[in-house]
Amino acid sequence: MATPSYFYKEARLNLEPPSPGSSVVNIELPTIVDQGQSQRQDSWSATAKNNAARATTSSIYYRKHNNYPKGFLWRVLEHDTVLSIRTSDICKPKKTADANLILNFHFPHPIVPTCVALSDPSDHDALSISVLDTKNQLYNLFLRPDSFRKRSFAETGLGDACKVHQPRALNSKEPYRLVAVDHNKLVATLKDGGLVGFDMSNGLKEKFYNVKRWFSSLINHGGMDTKAAAAAVETGLGLTDASFLFTVCLDHHIRVWNLDNGTIIRSMDLLDAPRNPQETGKWQLDPSQSNLIRIVGGTEGHRLCVTYSPVGTGEFKFWSLRADDANSVEIKDIFGDDGVQFVPTPPLGSDIWTLADFNVAERVGSHGFVMWLLWKNNIAYRVQELSFIQEDLPETWQNGWRSVFSDTAIPTPKVSGSTDSTDPSESWLKHIFYPGRFSKVTIEAAFSAYENAIGKRNESPPRNSRDLAESISDAIATTASLSLNSSGHMDHDSFRTSSEVQWRKFYRILIELDKPRGEALALAYEAESGMPWVVCADTISAIRECSELEQICHNPTSPFAGSKAIPTIIDTGLNFVDAFSDNLLQTCQSAFRPEMFEEANKPDEERMSSISDKAGFWRQISDEDCAQVNEALGRNFGLVTTKLYDRVCGTLNETWDPQHPTELPLSEFGRQMIVKTAQDIIELYWHVTFSQLVLLVHMEFEYDRPEEALRNTVETGVVYSNLLIILQRLELLRWLAHTQILTPISRAEKSNATPGGSPAAQKRQGEEFKYVTALENNVGHLLGLPELGSIPAGGMPSIITNIVADLCAPQSSVELQPQYFQCSLLARDRPDLAIELAPFCKADPFSTYVQGRVYLALKDFESASMWFKKAASGMSTPQANIERHSSGLLDDTEWNLLYAGQSRYYCHLMALFEQQKAYSYVREFARLAILFIKSSEDDAVVRLEVQARLFACAMATSDFNFAHMIIVKMTEQDHALQQSCLRQLVKDMCDNLHAEELEGLTFPGLQGQVDNILEQLCHNTADLMTTVPYHQILFSWRIKHNDYRGAASILFDRIHKLRQRNEGDQVTGDDILDTEVTKQYLMLINVLSCVDEKQAWITIDGPAHPSNLGSGAPEHSQRRVVTLADIRKEYQDELDRITAIHNNQFGFAADDEMEIL
Repeated sequence: MATPSYFYKEARLNLEPPSPGSSVVNIELPTIVDQGQSQRQDSWSATAKNNAARATTSSIYYRKHNNYPKGFLWRVLEHDTVLSIRTSDICKPKKTADANLILNFHFPHPIVPTCVALSDPSDHDALSISVLDTKNQLYNLFLRPDSFRKRSFAETGLGDACKVHQPRALNSKEPYRLVAVDHNKLVATLKDGGLVGFDMSNGLKEKFYNVKRWFSSLINHGGMDTKAAAAAVETGLGLTDASFLFTVCLDHHIRVWNLDNGTIIRSMDLLDAPRNPQETGKWQLDPSQSNLIRIVGGTEGHRLCVTYSPVGTGEFKFWSLRADDANSVEIKDIFGDDGVQFVPTPPLGSDIWTLADFNVAERVGSHGFVMWLLWKNNIAYRVQELSFIQEDLPETWQNGWRSVFSDTAIPTPKVSGSTDSTDPSESWLKHIFYPGRFSKVTIEAAFSAYENAIGKRNESPPRNSRDLAESISDAIATTASLSLNSSGHMDHDSFRTSSEVQWRKFYRILIELDKPRGEALALAYEAESGMPWVVCADTISAIRECSELEQICHNPTSPFAGSKAIPTIIDTGLNFVDAFSDNLLQTCQSAFRPEMFEEANKPDEERMSSISDKAGFWRQISDEDCAQVNEALGRNFGLVTTKLYDRVCGTLNETWDPQHPTELPLSEFGRQMIVKTAQDIIELYWHVTFSQLVLLVHMEFEYDRPEEALRNTVETGVVYSNLLIILQRLELLRWLAHTQILTPISRAEKSNATPGGSPAAQKRQGEEFKYVTALENNVGHLLGLPELGSIPAGGMPSIITNIVADLCAPQSSVELQPQYFQCSLLARDRPDLAIELAPFCKADPFSTYVQGRVYLALKDFESASMWFKKAASGMSTPQANIERHSSGLLDDTEWNLLYAGQSRYYCHLMALFEQQKAYSYVREFARLAILFIKSSEDDAVVRLEVQARLFACAMATSDFNFAHMIIVKMTEQDHALQQSCLRQLVKDMCDNLHAEELEGLTFPGLQGQVDNILEQLCHNTADLMTTVPYHQILFSWRIKHNDYRGAASILFDRIHKLRQRNEGDQVTGDDILDTEVTKQYLMLINVLSCVDEKQAWITIDGPAHPSNLGSGAPEHSQRRVVTLADIRKEYQDELDRITAIHNNQFGFAADDEMEIL
């Protein structure tokens, strides 16, 4: 058997839900027997949670009769007390809600992991789940697709969707396996070798079959009968009236049962070989082995059966099954006459590999089959694939195997050195919290173990990823020591080294706890799409085809497209860079970064020379490394040509143009798979491109004589520019793939709980969030699949790779527009992330404007102003057919101010700076807006907007002189705005104790309006003693403007209100006659004394005698004239009244008059 080449690759997905609160539904199941002591724990330690999240049994079931949801991933968790089920479809129909809920069914008693059976009815769009627990209770769950979309399914109770039975046949029998014949019929194999059939179509009917009436029994394996079925498969062979159960028993025999009458119609050795009765023990199977038989095919009465015997080195058999009726089955060894043995070859290496699972399927729409093998060595696993035509199988078996590249090793971060600009903690946290790398429960378990190791324990567990990251960083910082060096200064290098040591200790714990999560449990395959999966304890790996570049990198010794030159130069570049020290690698990356983003203003040769000088290759690259490059590429790098580099760049520019449009959007599960695939491909492509750039620069200046320089035979400048273009796109994708953002869960993703549902449903009505990568958030909607009917048979693994490879290609149909990514981040209030995308943005007007928005959100107003001014011309010039796309950053009002003239553009900027309270910049852009305002009617609206914002700016900064100037400059066309601003200015100056400044303002042509505003404020004032003294302010205003009679009128109004509210009798000085009212009378007399005697009068509205106010006398609203003499008399009356009160000269009744002596 030839050494298999790597043709496939894994994409390992975490099964941790992105938002447990919104996507996980916990359902308590009933019991009909005594529950006894509960097996479940209410509280778990961090390590226990990590262990409970790992499944003991898991697989994927694909429905046969309905398309969406089609695949269901089921897992047995938490010490076999929870059955977790979710959909595993990659795509979904258009306008169909995503079935993304995870249903966790909690059983009162542990379930039997081998007794979980799934089926789907042909006449209902549903999923049937049958489970046996350790109390021999048979649960039947009937789930419709909406169960995975709506929380109301669980919150309103299961009802008839859950039925529990207590089979009497199991009272004295122990079940071994459970097989679903259909959604109403089950068969349980027993440990004593018998069978029990269950019919649930109308209640529960039981039918018992016993193998002992046919054979003598031999007890083995701790009470297991050798006739017990280790594996069982039900099939009707395409006949409508037949049902057969094929079992592989522990005694190394195949037995075929007729389920209609319970008879065994055929029994034979698993390898169809005669056995010595004295050596039966050598051929007995282990009870834990269950994946031993597969039956495939679609021809009526004919199937292909594949069995595996794990005895010895292991051997497959291919059988032809034929049946004409329900009473007989013909089993024939297809290759028995040829004497061919199909012994699988384990993966290379010294490790001992065991075949744990296999799958065989008929290729849809073609004459052939595909076979997948899963090998295990402890918790490590490998996968192999064979595509074959039945007639050519013996030859294909020898040289047709292809392997899956298992890249499950998690990289270790580079050592942090003194030249590293980032803190070690920041680098480690980015690595640990890389999207999809570790689950949160595993990180928490590692953190708990690390705290125990250092003798520290935090009682309150972190609530989210950010809190967890901070807690880890704080714990490690407390263990790292910061001391003084010999010169008496802080030894930061020592602290960095100490921190690095502690981080690596924590990381080793994390890796050890993460390893069991990747233990393979099952191999699943969906024949229609050709999609294989490896289901693990707490992860799931999608198997996809390798891209061209991946095939080259994973098979470096194999020729590509008939040539070994491409694999050689790519492998040489990777090996060359792998030998670099961490410091040199960081230096090279820093040197190339400006080259990607800055405009080239030098010849390519000078640019490469500058890179070589900055990186200093000649100082740190050994002669041995150079010799290896020369040996691989030939003397003077003779293997390297421009054509070769064109082919290398071609592998990095693998575009995909599907014949049919992408009609099916990705499901949430599909998006996770695409993102993980993208992370893997982007990282590999980036390293290949970067290594080729480094190798090119090295070769460019590695020569003894000028005529031997590489530039003489290769267009190094063109190659250098092309590689930089590829690297720039990959750098952007790399950033998108590893950056996580917190996004609100859309309404479509939220549960559709029924109105008036449970309190839990009502509590979740608030906004919920989940973490997604920036790649999924910004590019996910552009990715999709063609109609399944247009996909070639088994073409899904290649399409997944094509989608991502096309995304990475510089000539991709998916255009990456970082300015829109920045808009999305700004809309989510993440300017700190948006600024990181600035180098990727182009110099077009909208991108420049967005940079201004980024700096504005970062409170860097000076830089924001600069970017806004640079974009002014382009963003203000009117354009036709503007695409109003801003990822939610701009609303229609803001769009209306863009591309509509400079005055409107600057008006828009005024509003932005006003929101940030940067009022100096509001003034600056207001002046620019006014400068470009024209006399058209349309720009009059802009002028009003500018004036309003300038006034608001002046008021916010208490610049009343500037506000006064704005009001004065308003024209008659702005009368309404002028009145509103004037009213606000007057009131704010009064309320903020700036009355004296108010009196100093001239208000040309507006003094009467100011007077009216103040008079209205006085009229509306109820509390004269504690509120703003509007009467005094208006009195001063009128005195300032020589309106003495007006001032007297307001004083008289104040006296009126003081008497009316009984607030004027309190003594304010040493003299009992010194009250607030008497003071006002004195001021009133003095004011009227300042005018001519003939003019010393005022007109008032109110009662005839103010002195009677408050005495119960009726008021008569009439206008009358009050002279100075009247006021003096009233003043004297007030004095007499106060004196009489203090002398106790007052009446005893309300209508008694006081006797004044």
